Amino acid sequence: MKVIVVGAGVVGTMHAWHAVERGHEVVHIEREAEARGASLRNFGQIWVSGRAGGEELDTALRARELWEGIGARVPGIGFRAIGSLTPVRNALELAVAEAAVARPDAAARGYELLTADEARAVNPALRGEFEAALRCERDAAVEPRTAQLALREALLATGRYTFLPNREVREVVGEHAVRDDRGEVHGGDAVVLCTGAWLSGLVREVAGEIPVRRVRLQMMQTDPLGEPLTTSVADADSFRYYPAYASGALDALNAGQAQDPTAAAYRMQLLMVQRLDGGLTIGDTHEYEHPFAFDTLEDPYEHLTRVVESFLGRPLPRIRRRWAGVYAQCVDTTRVVHRQKVRDGVWLVTGPGGRGMTCSPAVAETTANELGW
Repeated sequence: MKVIVVGAGVVGTMHAWHAVERGHEVVHIEREAEARGASLRNFGQIWVSGRAGGEELDTALRARELWEGIGARVPGIGFRAIGSLTPVRNALELAVAEAAVARPDAAARGYELLTADEARAVNPALRGEFEAALRCERDAAVEPRTAQLALREALLATGRYTFLPNREVREVVGEHAVRDDRGEVHGGDAVVLCTGAWLSGLVREVAGEIPVRRVRLQMMQTDPLGEPLTTSVADADSFRYYPAYASGALDALNAGQAQDPTAAAYRMQLLMVQRLDGGLTIGDTHEYEHPFAFDTLEDPYEHLTRVVESFLGRPLPRIRRRWAGVYAQCVDTTRVVHRQKVRDGVWLVTGPGGRGMTCSPAVAETTANELGW
């Protein structure tokens, strides 16, 4: 079988990976020299902890298993089974963490409630003041800026994979084929369009208006911290954002503890991961209303800096870079991904939202299974 994959972000790359793993030939087409979108502009978190129970959690857990296996074979993706800590500062936040640990699926997530001293034993870099921390053992990390490159190198080594960069697919031609902007037609037994946040042009032509929206975020990265940050770190604002934490305790938190005005205005949470070079990737914000701003704003960065420094008990290293990104998210956020047959032999897979890096291996595996690869 020959599979044509359009889009070299993490979702497209994982579709190529599963096709090659099953013995098929893949032609992988990317409109840039390499992926430049949300697949690089994220935390590199394999984030199990906050996922909604049911399909979303099942997908994340399967993806976590697949990431670990791929990481053992492709060290360049930088897979680390580091887990996460969410420090809490008061009784209201602690109650949400306690409700999470009481979930029937808490063991599957690796939830554990730690005292402040126990949390510092796990992650000594957290020298700031907090009362306790929710640990999620199943969370992990990869290197988002290099993971696709490492995967592509491994795919090229199989001899069954061809990468065609700097080609924008303009048209679906009949069944199982696409035409690029050089006029070349690429045909096979199946075509998978993994176009990320590019929802106009070809996508609108073949699929019409789909129930997927674009979301913008801001993030930043520091110089090396100078010491290990042994887990990823979140703050209690993540309780307000992720569906796993919905509970009466969360209702009480929302009613009794107003979110910081800046965090509320930009729909913020703290997520922080240390890169292999020692720098910290820190974010993020959420903007849903179009048209998006073209600039980045300082207020969210200042808020994140205050929160991080309060947990670390020390100043942040110099900010090395700041950026904005846009990802595609299903309007119905309970859906893990939008998967649609748009022509005979042609499928569109998009809209995983902030779950793309986490769930892509399992999303692609499901596509491969459903298409009978």
